[in-house]
Amino acid sequence: MAFKEYGSFDAVGLAELVRTKQVTPTELLDEAIARTEKVNPDINAVVVKHYDHARRQIEKGLPQGPFTGVPFLLKDLDLLEGTRTTFGANALKDDLADHSCTLAKRFLDAGLTIFGKSASPELGLMPTTEPRLHGPTRNPWNLAHSSGGSSGGAAAAVAARILPVAHASDGGGSIRIPSSACGVFGLKPTRARNPVGPDRGEGWGGFSCGHVVSISVRDSAAMLDAVSGPEPTSIYYAPAPERPFAEEVRREPGRLRIAFTDQSPYGEAIDPEVAAAVRDVAAMLGQLGHHVEQRAPKLPADPAAVMTTIVSANTALTVRQAEQRFGRATTDKDFEHLTLAMAHNAQQASAIDYVAAQSAAYQISRALSDFMASCDIFLAPTLCAPPLRLGELNAMSPDLSHIGPTLRRYMPGTSMFNISGQPAMSVPLAWSKSALPLGMMFAARFGAEGTLFRLAAQLEQERPWKAKLPSVCA
Repeated sequence: MAFKEYGSFDAVGLAELVRTKQVTPTELLDEAIARTEKVNPDINAVVVKHYDHARRQIEKGLPQGPFTGVPFLLKDLDLLEGTRTTFGANALKDDLADHSCTLAKRFLDAGLTIFGKSASPELGLMPTTEPRLHGPTRNPWNLAHSSGGSSGGAAAAVAARILPVAHASDGGGSIRIPSSACGVFGLKPTRARNPVGPDRGEGWGGFSCGHVVSISVRDSAAMLDAVSGPEPTSIYYAPAPERPFAEEVRREPGRLRIAFTDQSPYGEAIDPEVAAAVRDVAAMLGQLGHHVEQRAPKLPADPAAVMTTIVSANTALTVRQAEQRFGRATTDKDFEHLTLAMAHNAQQASAIDYVAAQSAAYQISRALSDFMASCDIFLAPTLCAPPLRLGELNAMSPDLSHIGPTLRRYMPGTSMFNISGQPAMSVPLAWSKSALPLGMMFAARFGAEGTLFRLAAQLEQERPWKAKLPSVCA
């Protein structure tokens, strides 16, 4: 095959080329590296490169799995033995992993060739990827705009066609936000569907989970089949799927009951282009035969307040562990102002405050569960405005008061499904007049990724996005 065709294949397709000996894993790796070197100076999506490590993987012999020979990026928050993971922080920039996290091992067992790490904001704390350590990751559709976060490097790399699928994680929207900003597909699985060990039992109090962003729906489904399932240290696990997720993509969704909103969960008006896009998608769903009605859940507590308490406590632990390691207090030379402020705020809170936040999370979860009892799918905008301009969120600002209002305006609806643990996806179904992607978020009941994959496959066929290419494209 001519390598000009590489970008027309998804990961399942590339794996088939390897399986049928039309290409070798080395040829695919060389192409991914060449594409990285071509576009990365513009978008800054790959911040840790370990090309030789990937070549050694191939030389040792790749496992025979569903993605054997497919190039892959791990997010710069997860460990791969023998490689650096910086967490986007000065304090951790030279950390060399002495073991791999469970999810990375499962990616390797699936046959993927991991050749680098994709950019993340410091500790994954922001919905934009602009860490002081590595600099901003730029949106391939418009370099003045953010690629989203915290999986901004992964989404930018996939959008720019460096590779068709990349690792991502989502603690408050961090798969869906960059998927929306970069015009790719991203599904956050049900809580505990994918492993988070061996160093943790859960991420951010159960809010965070890992998966991928991808060009195609079938890549996301096949990857979930490959890596999901509990591990010995899992403190809970997701309900078993009815059938392989890859089979769901080939099934009709049936007539779904879909509720939708074109408003912020705080009742505020959203960007007119985004609101119009939601209504347009809702109309399309009706034309496809689904029952569609406009209504939204009413939440008994503020998801932002819950997230702030629990994420701040987790951030404070990371800072404390660094201080114990260094034998000194950390400063803004080690961590960004936002990280240190969150750690400080957590230190001022009590264990009672943490339990109160957990209790509020349970009430939000119950409200969403009750709401979803009367519908199969909830549709809302992934982001309530087009992708931010770089610099709109500044984690090193001496005055951080701009961050809360910006998050409330920009991404008010993603974190509720981290709190509830329900699966949710961002699907690239709309673009603004200025050619910026506007993702649509669909959520389903706990454990019902199959419903989402069936609907996503129908939408992918009805309104294809794969041929839409950004201005910066390998």
